[in-house]
Amino acid sequence: MNYLRHSKKLITPNLLKTYNYSTKLSHVDSEGNAKMVDTSHKQPTSRTAIAEGVIKLNQQAFDQVKQNTHKKGDVLTVSKIAGIQAAKRTSDLIPLCHPLPLNFIDVQFNYLEADTSIKVTGTVKCNYNTGVEMEALTLVSTTCLTIFDMCKAVDPLAIIQSIKVIRKTGGNSDIKV
Repeated sequence: MNYLRHSKKLITPNLLKTYNYSTKLSHVDSEGNAKMVDTSHKQPTSRTAIAEGVIKLNQQAFDQVKQNTHKKGDVLTVSKIAGIQAAKRTSDLIPLCHPLPLNFIDVQFNYLEADTSIKVTGTVKCNYNTGVEMEALTLVSTTCLTIFDMCKAVDPLAIIQSIKVIRKTGGNSDIKV
């Protein structure tokens, strides 16, 4: 994606939105070493993150998923469970993420008939002193990866694309794309 930086704003021309951002990497100390961010001074707040991604399938795989006739079983249910499990394990997968007490995790699927694609939308909520964006991204990524894994015999060229945070609330900033 083409980004233009100006002052303390990040401008994404494709989204026509501007967001405040820090000029310093939060997970790097003054000497350039990786570190976990200290959030102990922050007050817990209600936090939500919503992410989405798309998996494009060939017509045969798309139809099997939609009609629930895939030989491996219910692709979307298995993928949803895998995504939920992954969201709960985000801090085990991404080294500097804080382990969070998640209060809510959900996955929704939308069939995009014209593109033989499935849009995956994941929502994660918690009451804590750091955000849940990484958990939402892990949720969507793993859900898409599981769809790919279950469908690869029918469509080895399936494409996972456009995984991104589309909404974040709580903490210092709210984002809505």
